[in-house]
Amino acid sequence: MKGVLWLAWRQQRPMILSAFALLALCAAYVAYRRSEMAELIDATGWVPCPGWNGGCESLATFEIMQGNSAGIRALGALGIAVPALIGAFWGAPLIGRELETGTFKVALTQGVGPRRWFAARIGLAALVAVLVAAVVGALVAWWWLPIANTLDGPYWHDAAVYNATGPAPVACALFGLAAGTLAGLLVRRTLPAMGAAVAAIGTAMVFVTFFRTSWIDPETRITPGDTPKRLVGSAWSTGEFGYLTPDGREYPITTFCQTSGDEMRACMAEHGFTGRYHKVYPSGDFWTFQWIDTALYLGAAAVLVGLTLFVLRRRTA
Repeated sequence: MKGVLWLAWRQQRPMILSAFALLALCAAYVAYRRSEMAELIDATGWVPCPGWNGGCESLATFEIMQGNSAGIRALGALGIAVPALIGAFWGAPLIGRELETGTFKVALTQGVGPRRWFAARIGLAALVAVLVAAVVGALVAWWWLPIANTLDGPYWHDAAVYNATGPAPVACALFGLAAGTLAGLLVRRTLPAMGAAVAAIGTAMVFVTFFRTSWIDPETRITPGDTPKRLVGSAWSTGEFGYLTPDGREYPITTFCQTSGDEMRACMAEHGFTGRYHKVYPSGDFWTFQWIDTALYLGAAAVLVGLTLFVLRRRTA
C-alpha cells in the first residue's frame, strides 16, 4: 500500500479501527445471546411456527420471544442508524475537513490529481461502509431467524429487521457516505455538514419507507362466502379488507357489514356479497422490496458521487 491509498488509510485509520472494534463487540454479544436462545430451544423442544394463531402459544414460546425480541430490535435499530452514522461521522469529514483546514492542497501539490485523491478516499471508505452494514445485517438475521415471523414478532416487514438486513441497508450505507461527502464538500465546515448529512439521509429513508408499498401491488386473498378467512400468517397486512360481489367489485369493511357471525351473514345476503377479500404482501415480497430499495439507493449514491466529482474539479481547478 502506497501513494494516495496509503494516505487515505492513514487518515481514516482511527475511524476504521473503531468500526471494526464495534463490530467485534456486536458479534460477541450476539453470539452469546443466540447461544442462550439455542439452549432454551433445545431444552424445551420448541418448534417455531410462523404467524399469529399458528399453534405456538406456549410458555416456551413466550420465554424465547420475550428474551430475544427486544435485543433483536435494538440491534436492528443500530442497523437503521448505520447510514446516518457513516454519513455524519465518516462522509462529512472525508473531504469537508480537509477543505476546512486546507490540507488537501498538500496532496494535490504532489502530482496527484483531484480524481485520484478523491477515488482513494471514497473507495476505502465505501469498502468499509459496505462491510459494516453487511456484518450488522448478518448479525441481525442470524439472531432473528430461529424466531422469525412468530407471534408478536419481529416480522420480516418490521423496521428493525427489514431496514437492517438484505442488500438495501448496504446500498443505503453507500448512499449515506455519498450524501455526507457531498455535504462536506458543499458546506466546507464539518459540524454543519454532519447535520446536513443526517437530515438528507433521514429524508431519503423516510421517502423510501413511505412510498414502498407503491412499488408493487399486494396479493388479494379471497374467501368465498362466510367461510373462515385464511390466517395472515407471516404476510404483511395492508389493512385493506372487505366484501366482494359476484362481478368482483370490492366494498371495504369500513363502510359495510362491520359485524360477525349471524349478523355478518345477514348483512352479506342483504347486499349481495358472495365473498370477502384481504390484501397482503406475502413474505416472499421481502426480496422484491429489497431490490427496488437497493436500486434507488445505489442510483442516488451514484448521482451524488458524480456531483461531488464535478464540484470538486471546479473548486480545485
